Amino acid sequence: MSDLFDSAGLSGDAPRPLADRLRPKTLQEVVGQDHLVGPEGTLTRMLASKRLSSIILWGPPGVGKTTIARLLADATDLEFEAISAIFSGVKDLRAAFDRAEARRKMGKGTLLFVDEIHRFNRAQQDGFLPFVESGVVTLVGATTENPSFELNGALLSRCQVMVLKRLDDAGLEQLLVRAETSEGRRLPVTKEARAMILSMSDGDGRYLLNLAEQAFAMMGEPGLLGPDDLAQSLSKRAAAYDKDREEHYNLISALHKSVRGSDPDAALYWFARMLEGGEDPLFLARRLIRMASEDIGLADPTALMIAGEAARTYERLGSPEGELALAHCVIHLATAPKSNAAYVAYKAARRAAAETGSLMPPKHILNAPTAMMKDQGYGSGYQYDHDTEGGFSGQDYFPDGMKRPVFYDPKGQGREKPIAEMLKHLAALRKSRRDG
Repeated sequence: MSDLFDSAGLSGDAPRPLADRLRPKTLQEVVGQDHLVGPEGTLTRMLASKRLSSIILWGPPGVGKTTIARLLADATDLEFEAISAIFSGVKDLRAAFDRAEARRKMGKGTLLFVDEIHRFNRAQQDGFLPFVESGVVTLVGATTENPSFELNGALLSRCQVMVLKRLDDAGLEQLLVRAETSEGRRLPVTKEARAMILSMSDGDGRYLLNLAEQAFAMMGEPGLLGPDDLAQSLSKRAAAYDKDREEHYNLISALHKSVRGSDPDAALYWFARMLEGGEDPLFLARRLIRMASEDIGLADPTALMIAGEAARTYERLGSPEGELALAHCVIHLATAPKSNAAYVAYKAARRAAAETGSLMPPKHILNAPTAMMKDQGYGSGYQYDHDTEGGFSGQDYFPDGMKRPVFYDPKGQGREKPIAEMLKHLAALRKSRRDG
């Protein structure tokens, strides 16, 4: 790690953060990623076959992406060169490729580690292709964003994507034990405060070690530190959430599917997660209105009214008072009877409309305001339903020659049960009057 300190103008004897001192020395020391670096891990097998392809490491912050890249370079005797897409431009990339080409002429390979690779634009990403294809560099990119959305297809096709997992409590505890071994003493916290540190880190190993380092520095106070002591001195890691990237879509999908699955507790949890992440409550209000139509429909006609009123209530009250109305709506939607019959009917009708083009309505249901239109048969044979037996004529209202489709098929849940029975009765009447 001396190269990092030299580049920063520091000596190797300068104080180093605990997270840096505990950086794994071998791939086997990496915590929580056994599917990659364990005995049967993907990277373990790749190294055993003496073949390291270009890869993209995709995972949340603080789970070992940079460490794995550096250890891969050590394991394959490649020169490790690192750049960050946040601070680097075309000039920096060109210089890195030039150095790699010079090493190659001397028989030395280069592992080019690109942190936050998704921040390079498409043209810059294309610039990697010739150097990856020719083997000038073995590319290891790191990203917290879904590569399918953020990296272009040409680059992805030349790299193997490997997913790193958020650290669970067992992995985080393992890091705390290492920290205690390094410090030569136990973390000066109670059992409850230790659990609190695990929770505050939110799966981020680097953040966990930073919290532990702060807790060690508070040792001068008498006794063990409790949760209240930590709450006053340590800050919880902000939840991973980006309102215009993948996490946004992941969480709204979780909320929508929890409502559809009639799980009010899960729905409230994802609703709260999005609010905690800073989501616009009006976005959530709009999505709740959509859910009311898509997944509940006529099984509970009040759902759409409640969703609309919840949105208006939030518009009037704002945060935090108006958020309760949205939570009220979440619970109502999750516990309401479900039917997507209206949604399915709408989509089927749109497809039929697109396929049938400009078919005219049948003449018997067209108005005839002029004598010529009457002569053409407009309105001829129309039956005024209110004057027929049972208030139902059974006439065909589809275009002439179009086979009668069925778009709306009520599920028989909630308020749709009597609707289904009525439509079945009317279909029988329509058939009998047509055949009669």
